[in-house]
Order: sequence, then structure tokens, then C-alpha cells
Amino acid sequence: MANRIRRTGLITAVLLAAAAAAAAYYWSTRDDKQAPTYRFAKVERGPLTATVAASGTLNPVTSVQVGTQVSGQVKELFVDFNSPVKAGQLIARIDPETLQYRVRQSEADVEAARSALGRAQVSLLNAQRDLDRTRELVSKNFVSPAELDTKQAAFDLARADVKNSSAVVAQREASLASARVDLARTEIRAPVDGVVIKRSVDVGQTVAASLQAPELFIIARDLRDMQVETSIDEADVGRMRVGQRATFTVDAFPGRTFNGEVRQVRKSAQTVQNVVTYTVLVSAANPDGQLMPSMTANVRIVTDTRESVLKISNAALRFRPPGESAAPGENKAAAEAAPSGGAGGGQLQQLRQRLLTELKLDEAQQARLQEIFEQARGRFTSLRELPEEARTKAAATVRAEMRAAIEEILKPEQKPRYAEIVAEAAGRGSPAARGRIWVLADGKPRAIDVRTGLTDGAATEITGSGIEEGLEVIVGVQGGANPAAPATKAGAPRMFF
Repeated sequence: MANRIRRTGLITAVLLAAAAAAAAYYWSTRDDKQAPTYRFAKVERGPLTATVAASGTLNPVTSVQVGTQVSGQVKELFVDFNSPVKAGQLIARIDPETLQYRVRQSEADVEAARSALGRAQVSLLNAQRDLDRTRELVSKNFVSPAELDTKQAAFDLARADVKNSSAVVAQREASLASARVDLARTEIRAPVDGVVIKRSVDVGQTVAASLQAPELFIIARDLRDMQVETSIDEADVGRMRVGQRATFTVDAFPGRTFNGEVRQVRKSAQTVQNVVTYTVLVSAANPDGQLMPSMTANVRIVTDTRESVLKISNAALRFRPPGESAAPGENKAAAEAAPSGGAGGGQLQQLRQRLLTELKLDEAQQARLQEIFEQARGRFTSLRELPEEARTKAAATVRAEMRAAIEEILKPEQKPRYAEIVAEAAGRGSPAARGRIWVLADGKPRAIDVRTGLTDGAATEITGSGIEEGLEVIVGVQGGANPAAPATKAGAPRMFF
């Protein structure tokens, strides 16, 4: 019995030892399996191009809307869609019958007025003769001077009648000229050389020109020279310059890219649902005539180019190991609220210090500036829960309002330098923009602080100590996205501007 108990205890001890060994092995292998496997990208040297993407509509550079200045029924049409026309060519005719009768009536009125003028002139000659005879008789004392006064009055009255009749003739002649002009306007002629791209009427249709000229045709002056009218968000319009290179595509010709350049940046803003945009015109050469008016064009405007810079994937700038805090100069809440770049708390302080130093703000301006920054920070944070598209538009609005609020507190002599700071930040990115990348050192991620520059949406220019071509940088965890990376749009962080 005692031997059986000892054997049972020994077996139990062996089983417990085996279970402990198995558990230790399990936990050790489990820890090994849980060790993260990282994905890497290398720092590369090469060109970098920043672009602004937008959509627009193709239109002729010059298109003329042809209307009518007289009302009536369309009697004849001499052109149709796509018809080439020359300046002065007859393209339509309005029924002229009513206006022809009006011309005849005006001609009769002119003849009647001229007859009345002739009678008035005869009466004037008769009054002149009576006045001369009476003056001679008075000189011989054959009649009294009162008779002379009577004849003088009759002469003056006849002379006034002649003037009145002459004015009536001029009035009737003007009415005749106007009727003839209206009759001529029944012939609709092309104002320019071009192609008819729209016809809005048919034969027999009645057009009324009482309030405004109704549209009959639209003539494109030259379809070989077209332009894209595109809407650029106010956050990007500061980077637009006349002469910048642009490319665009149209759905009608997939895989083909057309070239152009920025012709005009219009200062007139359009506001739709609190989103402010500006119209930018991009040239579009069309020598073979394949591009057609009103096609939708997807435009990319090149705002800046670097020939040879060190760059890294934007995923590397978004990566953050679990448990790590944001990099100095970054603010996660603000970054999440502003997907186009946002603004971090550190960057905000850098911007504030820059304004204080370069603009030499007084105490009142400093206090007001602090209030503006605090309000903007709170508004950015409140945008975190919005969908990405709405968050982008709302963040742009906040930035624009903050810029305007800062400008209001500045003195006239401070505003030029402030405009330069805004243009610099909008055009090339803030020189003080900072980011953080991670490299693997001794099996663990190690942070490197960098300065960010130009970005094309996929890669960003970086500089800093230890940054060299070929450096392997962590961009994510194998098998999944980086759990600590903020869900923001790809791109390097920049200031509120």
C-alpha cells in the first residue's frame, strides 16, 4: 500500500513537471509569435512633384451667344449643329412682314411731315413779303406803325412754324431709320468666324425679345484652342500661378493625357455650402478637334518640383509603434481633424512664435492671437468625428477663417510680411513642419525626428540628421495596418496655413 502511494506521488510529480515544462514552452513560443514583424520602405533619392488635382469642364476660349433683338416667328434657318460660319454670314431670318409694314408707315409719315414743312416754308415767304411791303409803307407814312407790328408778328410765327415742321421731319426720319434697323435685324448674321455648337430654335418657333434677347445659336470661335474651367479649393488656390504646367484626362479618351498650362486665376470666389472655390483656367490645345465642349476633365496642376531630394513613403510618417506618443510638434487630435495636413500643438506654438518674432506684435495683439489659436485648436478637435470628405472641407474653412482673423488684428505695415508667411506656407509647405520616422535598432523601433518638405500625396521630402539614401524605415506591421497610426489622409503634417 505504501509503495502504491509513493508510485502515485511520483507519477503526479512527473506529470506536474511535464505540464510546467509544456506551459513554459507554450508561453515562450507564444511570446515569440506575438513579436511584431515590421514592413519597411527605403529612403530614396529622386524627383518629387507636388500637384493639385481638380475636375473641370472643357469649353471654347471664345463662344458667342447669338440672339435676336426683334420678336417674331422664325421663318428660315440656314445653319445647323456643327456648321462652319463666317462673320456676317446669314444664318437665320425672322418673319419680316410686320416690320416691313412699319417701314412703309414710317416712310409715309416722313412724306407727310415734309409736305407740312413745305407749306410752312411757303407761309414764311408770304409773311416775309407782307412785312417788307408794310415796312415800306410805314416809311412813307401810308400806314400806321401798328400795322408793321402785326406783320412782324405774323412773320415770326411763320418762321417758328418752319422750325417746328423741320423738327417733325427729323423725328419722322428717325422713326423711319429705326424701323429699317429693326427690319434689318430680322436677318440674323454670324458675329464671328467659327462653328455652330448649339442651335436652340426651329423653323416656325416664335421668339420674344421683350425683356432680353432670346438665344438662337452658340458659335464657338475656334475649337482648336480650348480651355478647362476648373474649381480650386481656397486651401490650394494660394499655390496657383499663371504659366504653371498642367495635365488633364477625359473619359472619352482613356489612357491619353493632354497637356496645358494655367492661363488665369480668377479672383471671384464661388461659395457652395460654405465651401469656397476659385475658378482657374487651364489651356487645352485641340489641333485635331477631338476634344469637345462640355467634356469633363480631370486636371492635375504642377505647383512645385524638386529634381533630386530624399523622400519617403507617407506611410512611414504616419507609422507609430503601439504605446508611443505623438512626435514633438504633432497633435493627434488636430491631425485627425484636419486630413489635409492639420496642425499640431507644437507646430502651433512654432507658428505663434514666428508671428511674434517676425511681425513684432504688441501685447494686445499677442493676447488676441492666443485667443484665435485656442479657438482654432478647439474647432479642429471637434471635427474628429466627421467623415473624411466633410472633415477636409470643414478644416479648410477653419484655416481660412483663422487666417482672416489674424489679418484683422494686424497693422497695415505688418500685413505684407504676414502675406509672405501665408504664401510661403501654402506654396511650399511650412519650413518648420516636423515629423517622425522609425527605424529598427537592436530589434526595437527607434525614432528619428525629421523635417518634412514637398509632398505629392504618396511620398514626402525629408531632411534631418542621419537621413541618407537607402535607409530602411518602418512603414507598418506585417499582416495589418499600424494600430497606432491616425486615420488621416496621406501627407506630411503642415501648419494651419
